Amino acid sequence: MRDVTGRLMLLDTASLYFRAYFGVPDSVKAPDGTPVNAVRGLLDFIDRLVRDHRPDHLVACMDADWRPHWRVELIPSYKAHRVAEEHATGPDEEEVPDTLSPQVPVIEAVLDAVGIARVGVPGYEADDVIGTFTAGAKGPVDIVTGDRDLYQLVDDARGVRVLYPLKGVGTLQLTDEAWLRGKYGVDGSGYADLALLRGDPSDGLPGVPGIGEKTAAKLLAEFGDLAGIMAAVEDRGSKLTPTQRRRLDEARPYLAVAPKVVRVAHDVPLPDVTTAVPRTPRDPAELEALAARWGLGGSLERLLTTLAA
Repeated sequence: MRDVTGRLMLLDTASLYFRAYFGVPDSVKAPDGTPVNAVRGLLDFIDRLVRDHRPDHLVACMDADWRPHWRVELIPSYKAHRVAEEHATGPDEEEVPDTLSPQVPVIEAVLDAVGIARVGVPGYEADDVIGTFTAGAKGPVDIVTGDRDLYQLVDDARGVRVLYPLKGVGTLQLTDEAWLRGKYGVDGSGYADLALLRGDPSDGLPGVPGIGEKTAAKLLAEFGDLAGIMAAVEDRGSKLTPTQRRRLDEARPYLAVAPKVVRVAHDVPLPDVTTAVPRTPRDPAELEALAARWGLGGSLERLLTTLAA
């Protein structure tokens, strides 16, 4: 982290390879007929991102644990609908399309051979790795993700923005504080409070019944943050409606734990990695073997040309 002084680009890798998988036809195959659409699609994404945004540092952030036990203990419904198989020890297995799962180790091997830093930390999601890199960065940060949860890290003063793919990565929504205020009425720091009040069915977060996105935004505009809203619940003279007061009061058990679940960690024990964008492959022989085995062709060649430039 001490070396990260230029522009840092953080990839929410799983979010991007899922998009690549669904965006690139599964007719894109290795010589043996194995689909490699997610592999090649991700390489194309990284090529375009590096070409368009010229980061000095690049990290592929990974989900070492996509559903950490410490979050599930606080809110048992957290991502529960995505569990394919529960494990007493180690991370639960996530439901992933049959032809995507075998591509993930290939993606990891290719990133390692190219020399792109790949960081996952046991017990944490990629979001937490991203949060910790962002907290320690000395320069501007571009977070590339299809997950709106990371809007909470947007910070104009520090040059932290989210690049949200709308169509591939050729069309990105550049999410800064002005965009957030226009869309949600909050800045980056307020987005986590908005998200936990509103809830998120895709993450199994119930939210406060009857408090949707617009109401949550109005409450945050009126009272500042979650603590201010809960102080207003206590204050009978506040402008909460009786129904809002009752609903928020009944949701206290959820609201006591939701912030820890929804807010990304900033203190993950990151390994010591070289984050500088690699100009030449770390392991040319291994990369050559991977390219031949999986038929990575033009996707890999274009990325290597871009990195070298």
